[in-house]
Amino acid sequence: MSNKPSLNTVLSPRVLDLYDVSNSIVVIIDVFRATSTIATALYNGAAKVIPVDSVAKCIELGKITEGITAGERDGKVVEGLQHGNSPAEYPREFIEGQTLVLTTTNGTRLLHMALERGASEVITGSFPNLSAVCDHLVKENKNVILGCSAWKDKFNLEDTLFAGAVIHRIQEHFTIHCDSSLMAENMYNLHKDDMYQFIRKTTHWHRLAAFGLEKDLEYCVTKDVANVLPVYRNGALIAAEI
Repeated sequence: MSNKPSLNTVLSPRVLDLYDVSNSIVVIIDVFRATSTIATALYNGAAKVIPVDSVAKCIELGKITEGITAGERDGKVVEGLQHGNSPAEYPREFIEGQTLVLTTTNGTRLLHMALERGASEVITGSFPNLSAVCDHLVKENKNVILGCSAWKDKFNLEDTLFAGAVIHRIQEHFTIHCDSSLMAENMYNLHKDDMYQFIRKTTHWHRLAAFGLEKDLEYCVTKDVANVLPVYRNGALIAAEI
């Protein structure tokens, strides 16, 4: 029998209940674009990122923290908020030392679900911080849940592709009896050399490219351009010491 910890891939928040999250590290994955933007803001010196699920809460927390409020619905900045969900909006000269209050629906919901179900730690992952995530998971040597935020509970390719990239790197350190993990890794292997082309097939690409966000989406599948480890502590994501 192997004493390696287990690794599972959850393809949508809708099926999280089928998995034992307790005492696991849960990686929240929302590649287009929340977790890519979180990594980028923290990499560029943001003090913290507070993820919230509603616009009203975002505005309220923005006032309390004197933070920058951000969120989009259908590719447009929400009325009452200051900025959008684009990683390009958060260069160091703008975000350093600031608190970012970010409203995102899919990822935030999954994060709270993981905490309610007893996750030992919640971190966020995206291609821009792939190495930081992989190194942390290997070092901690605990059970892992790769949680895809999906799109309104429906499976999406880009989050699963990132799960596959993680598995590709760290699989020898884990026991993986999980067909969704095998599928994710197979898909990543098939497309790791043509990522920019492959993501053009995703429904999210079609949805967001219509708003002129192609450069954003290519950045979101570029490895290690914002290699920090966002860890959820006391209601906010902060950059952990790597």
